[in-house]
Amino acid sequence: MITAHLPSGYVVGRLWPKAPLVLPAAVLGGILPDFDMIWFYLIDDRAFHHHRYWVHIPAFWAAIAVIALPLFVAFARRYLTAACAFFAALLVHVCLDTIAGDIMWHWPWSTKFTHLITIPARYDSWVLNFVLHPVFILEMLIWAAAFFLFWKRT
Repeated sequence: MITAHLPSGYVVGRLWPKAPLVLPAAVLGGILPDFDMIWFYLIDDRAFHHHRYWVHIPAFWAAIAVIALPLFVAFARRYLTAACAFFAALLVHVCLDTIAGDIMWHWPWSTKFTHLITIPARYDSWVLNFVLHPVFILEMLIWAAAFFLFWKRT
């Protein structure tokens, strides 16, 4: 996915049960894994595929959730729903990246990437290859769902 992570987080937040900070937590969870792009471009000089960084590894987030969620139950139950929405949006992010991108679902046992669709390189620009592929329709549908939920919010 190129642009659908923010609206997918919004959709998760809007569909999640109402509680304090649910919507911002879900939006943050939807985009947080792509914060690795800062490191990817400014520090690593694109040396490694950014989906190899820990923020795109589902097992990392599962471990964080296993630690964090009981802490929310024990010390901040009021924000437990928001924390769950955050982790759900993170999961949606890596699932969306799995469609036409690469995610290390088998880490730590394997560093091989998993993806569902291979987008052929028909054009010089990887962006054009993606935008002109039928999988981009899913991205537009996510945006449409987010706009619909935004419009319907009152």
